[in-house]
Amino acid sequence: FNRGSIRCFPADVAEMKQKTAQHFECMLQCAIPVFDSLFPDEHDASIRVLLFRLAEWHALAKLRLHTEDSLKLLEQSLRMLTAQLRHFAEVTCAAFQTKELPSEAAARRRQQKRPQTNNQSGGPRPKVFNMLTYKIHALGDYVQTIKLFGTTDSYTTQIVSDFHNGTLLL
Repeated sequence: FNRGSIRCFPADVAEMKQKTAQHFECMLQCAIPVFDSLFPDEHDASIRVLLFRLAEWHALAKLRLHTEDSLKLLEQSLRMLTAQLRHFAEVTCAAFQTKELPSEAAARRRQQKRPQTNNQSGGPRPKVFNMLTYKIHALGDYVQTIKLFGTTDSYTTQIVSDFHNGTLLL
């Protein structure tokens, strides 16, 4: 890979601390081969398709120059991504029993120790995938935002960062 494509990211990917947007972007680019055959066959392909749809949407949204055709592709990509997200939430997530991490359970117990008002168990609670977040809701606004304000390189600091890292060619 050249210097501007995939950058090094922290070794412990599962620990979601001190990650930048560039780390998440690079992890997404590397995720499909990592997740290959990691889940049972009936869910493996669905997860890889979801990762592909996320990477495809991200690549289209991040373009520095858009045309009417590229914005139509972004809208199509969003439709396919949201369909895959719904399938993931309804089928794949329903097949797995997930719980909060031990560190999350410990933090919750510490929080509950302050004013002991309710008798909840100290064990890990079930965790479910939540599609009702602002981040997912805002995906639908990207095309209109690009039409109104232009591409994200017009109002982000990444272009300055790329220049200082030597990955931006003038």
